Amino acid sequence: MKRLTVAISPCPNDTAIFGAWMLGLLPQAPKASFVFLDVENLNEAALSGRFDVIKVSAAVGVSLGGSCRILPSGAAFGLGVGPKLAVPAGADPADRARRVAVPGLLTTAARLLRAALADPEVAARPGMPVPDAAFLPVRYDRVAGTATETGCAALLIHETALAPERHGLKRILDLGQWWDRTTGGLPLPLGLIVGRENLGRDRLWAVARTIRESLEAALSRPEAVMPLIAAMAIEKDHGVVDAHIRAYVNELSRDMGETGRKALAALAGMGKTTPSPLPVLDESW
Repeated sequence: MKRLTVAISPCPNDTAIFGAWMLGLLPQAPKASFVFLDVENLNEAALSGRFDVIKVSAAVGVSLGGSCRILPSGAAFGLGVGPKLAVPAGADPADRARRVAVPGLLTTAARLLRAALADPEVAARPGMPVPDAAFLPVRYDRVAGTATETGCAALLIHETALAPERHGLKRILDLGQWWDRTTGGLPLPLGLIVGRENLGRDRLWAVARTIRESLEAALSRPEAVMPLIAAMAIEKDHGVVDAHIRAYVNELSRDMGETGRKALAALAGMGKTTPSPLPVLDESW
């Protein structure tokens, strides 16, 4: 059987979930070759049909119907937390940034921020960017540096979002809290694992089971995967890395279930009157 191609990001939640599979700790796991890409490169790769299994921003995953299926395991959901909007620490609260460095225009974070800036309650807060602020896409690990160098606002994701002060920034908005208030407490879908439909139903279910087993192996034997996680993380503080994993690797990462599907439907429907059906792998397919 053809070896799978699997593309994920090097962020701690992905390496925590896939680490046991990558390290060969699951004897029955499908054979796979792993590739690591920035989140926006992953989104672009998914849209162009590259890789068998791929991590994507949830905002992209909910729109991939017809070519991919969202797998029920491996997703990143925030429970009251999410991407952070930050500004340089010395910024005057009276100033409103006209540019925001973002980790890609296709990311869930960028989609959420655009919606949040249109929220009158958010727009009225001191120091918020103007509602029509220009989004400047840069690689996620360069967002903070771009903001400190140019004075623009910064949309932080992955582990850097938990340590803005280390980069001379101050947080002014947690998009996870905004989503929580807006949706009445739904978890925030940030990243999803999708598989190509041409793999077939049985193979997609086998991948979903392997991802769940890999996560369970990491939880039971953290010492086996932590060196890999630490080596690939942008932030090298173990406390920040652990906090990131605790924030985004949870029961919904094992199986998103009905709660996760409701959250995905809310994201897919944001700004739309008739969102398309979700391409989630379930027993009906």
